[in-house]
Amino acid sequence: MLSLLPERLDRMVLLGAHCDDIAVGAGGALLELCRAHPGVAVTALVLTGGGSLREEEERAALTAFCPGAKLEVVVHDLPDGRLPVRWERVSQALEEVRGRGEPDLVLAPSAHDAQPDHKVLAEIVPTVFRDHLSLGYELLSWEGDLVQPTAFLPLAEPVLREKIAKLHEHYGSQQDRAWFDPETFAGLARVRGVQCHARYAEGFHLGRVVLGVAPLTGLDPV
Repeated sequence: MLSLLPERLDRMVLLGAHCDDIAVGAGGALLELCRAHPGVAVTALVLTGGGSLREEEERAALTAFCPGAKLEVVVHDLPDGRLPVRWERVSQALEEVRGRGEPDLVLAPSAHDAQPDHKVLAEIVPTVFRDHLSLGYELLSWEGDLVQPTAFLPLAEPVLREKIAKLHEHYGSQQDRAWFDPETFAGLARVRGVQCHARYAEGFHLGRVVLGVAPLTGLDPV
């Protein structure tokens, strides 16, 4: 296995169709990355839930999941479940975020996600963030659309427990959902941990990757 890390991490962009998507899919990664890079600028864009309790939950949750970061959270009020017919508005929202600066890392839904809102967001991301390191996070659902991830971020057990505790602390409106369960979060993390020789991990999907080769010292490159 190879380690893939950005050379620098000054700015991250987090993208979610719904409040809680980002934290559920990549909450452990956020905790680890923000602590490893104090003061990192984080812009989070969520497309639905604006003006509701869900927005309040999301703002509090992302503040907790991004310790020490310079955090900006934007929550739109597009209709839940209707993003595929709001393609232009979704694209415009991403372009607005893109115009604020060059991110070193983008976290977004996986292109393999079959949930319609997640899927349309994942499809638009590479058309806006064309030359950026973008990782697609996993969201377990009844659609049964999980695909073997190509990248892993190992999580120590205390970090996973912290992620689960923060999810339950901040997303009270979701605790009656069948999937919102400590065993669900820990179970998937355990499977991904086994696959990367760790106890726990979060899995991500990579898009296009360009390999760079350092020039050989003292030799004519021709």
